[in-house]
Amino acid sequence: MKTRVIAAVVLLPLLLLVVLALPKVFTAIVFGAAGALAAYELLFATGLVKERRLLAYSALSAFLVSIWSYAGQNQAFGTLLVVAVFAAFFGEMMASHTKLAFDKVAMCLVAALVVPYLLSSLVRIHILPLGRFYILIPFLMAFLPDTGAYFAGMAFGKHKLAPVISPKKTVEGVVGGAVSSILGMLLYAFVLSMYFEMKVNYIYAVIYGIASAAGSVFGDLSFSVIKRQTGIKDYGHLIPGHGGILDRFDSMMVVGPLAEVLVLLLPLAVK
Repeated sequence: MKTRVIAAVVLLPLLLLVVLALPKVFTAIVFGAAGALAAYELLFATGLVKERRLLAYSALSAFLVSIWSYAGQNQAFGTLLVVAVFAAFFGEMMASHTKLAFDKVAMCLVAALVVPYLLSSLVRIHILPLGRFYILIPFLMAFLPDTGAYFAGMAFGKHKLAPVISPKKTVEGVVGGAVSSILGMLLYAFVLSMYFEMKVNYIYAVIYGIASAAGSVFGDLSFSVIKRQTGIKDYGHLIPGHGGILDRFDSMMVVGPLAEVLVLLLPLAVK
C-alpha cells in the first residue's frame, strides 16, 4: 500500500503537467507510448503472443492510433493504417501458416487497433476546443468510482459482485462508487461554474457519475477476466504498486470512450 501511494503521489502531478500545461502533442505522444505498452502487455505478459515481429507491429500501430487521433482522425490515414496493419499480420500468417494460427492474428488486431483506439479517446477529448477542461473528466470518471468503491467495500462490503473474476469487489462497493462519482462530478461542475465562469448542467453531471460507475466496473472486470484466464496476477511492473499500464488503465478503456461520447452529446460545461 505504501509503495502504491508513493507512486500515485509522484505520477499524478506528472500526468496533470502533461494534460494541462504542456502542448497537446505531448498528450498524444504520452498516450501513444502507453497504448504501445498496453498492446505489448496484452499479448506478451499473458503469454498469448510471443513472436517479436507481431509484438512490434502491434506496438507501432498502437502508437500511430494515438497520433491519428491527435491529427484529427483523418479518414485516409486511418484507412491506410488499418489496411497496413491487416496486411502485416496476415502476411506473417501466410508466410508461416503452419506455425502462426489465426487466433494469434486476431488477438494482435485487438491489441494493435481496438485497445489503443479506446485509450486514445483521451487524446480526442484533449484536442476539443475546451479540451483543457474536459480532459479531467475521464480521469475523474475512473478515479472517483474506484476510490468510493474501495472505502465503501471496506466499510460495508458483504455481497460479492464477481467472486471468481475479482474476489474483492462487492455490490456495496459499487453502490459507494456510484455515490462518490455523482458527488464528485457535481463538485467538478460547480468548480467550472464558480471559478471558470462556465455554464454547466448539473443533470448531465449526475448522468456522468452514473455512467462512470458502470463503465469503471465493466472495464476493470473485462481486463481482470483476461488475467484469470491466462493465469497472471498483473500485466506488468512498470508502475510500482500498481502493475502495468493495463492494470492501472483498465477501467479507462471503457470510461474514456464513455466520457468522449458524453462530452460530445451532453457537454457538462460550455463557455
